Amino acid sequence: MSARRKAAGAPPPAEYAFAFEHPPVSGNAINGLGETRRRRAREVFHGSGARPLEWEALQSYFGMMVPLRLLLLWMSIRWTARNSNGPVAKRRREFASPAEAAAHVKDVARMFGAEQAGIGPVTEDCVYDTFTITLPHAIVVAVAHDPRDMRGSPDRASGIGTMRTYKKTGRAAVDLARYIRGMGWHAAAYGQSAEVLHIPLAINAGIGQLGKHGSLISKEIGTSFRLAAVFTDLPLAYDGKVDIGVEDLCATCLRCSTDCPAGAIANAKQTVRGTEKWYVDFDKCVPYFVKTYGCGYCLEVCPWADGGRAGWLSERLLAKRR
Repeated sequence: MSARRKAAGAPPPAEYAFAFEHPPVSGNAINGLGETRRRRAREVFHGSGARPLEWEALQSYFGMMVPLRLLLLWMSIRWTARNSNGPVAKRRREFASPAEAAAHVKDVARMFGAEQAGIGPVTEDCVYDTFTITLPHAIVVAVAHDPRDMRGSPDRASGIGTMRTYKKTGRAAVDLARYIRGMGWHAAAYGQSAEVLHIPLAINAGIGQLGKHGSLISKEIGTSFRLAAVFTDLPLAYDGKVDIGVEDLCATCLRCSTDCPAGAIANAKQTVRGTEKWYVDFDKCVPYFVKTYGCGYCLEVCPWADGGRAGWLSERLLAKRR
């Protein structure tokens, strides 16, 4: 067991007190597992309301069974999100260059609580098929979990800790969007949002790389963090994708795939909507996610989990490659 985890014993087994009377279409099929043609993603769980969800019954069950404290945090997040978009100041602030503007907004993002910030394009693979792209640039912000909350993952405390981090990350994005609108540019925040896919956005923005467990790995803050984004028309220089050596380790490491209580993590990449990538079995992962208020076990056992160690690990892997 990782040193990041408390002595909490084995995670709960993948046995459930709930079942579908009428099983939905496989989430893997909706996600495009095995499809060789590129297309935009479809909503499947935690939907935006743009269309009915195949897995809406399980989502509703999740909403009814979560602890009151977690529900109150979710309501607070939704209250903050009311300011995700709004009026734009009539007087526009101009910058000498997109690079200057990018440096400024990243500094402001950190002032609002982001531990990492990056900038990239809003591309078709970053939004669901019901979303219309009107703002071309994305500022992605990341906030790390408090490790004291996550050491017992998956448990109630880690679920509440995750929601607290969502709240901090969403607040940073909302405040940043409001700040940009105050400079005379359009900006909309997407925190715990079902309209955009934060991981592709974060990869475009250079926050990190996709790991075998289907989550992002950052050289600065490891694996245990949450993402939010601000879409804007303010001209910004992009950071570009990064290579921190994740592929070198994930190709041979078996830690998350072996330890996953639901057996949802494969040891080989799979084709998803025309792209070969690491993919987590939706039909196995999500029921366990619901049972454990958000799971996150794979992120805590990952060798990259500790943000203080992730930079060292990246340097070692890249040096070995050279």
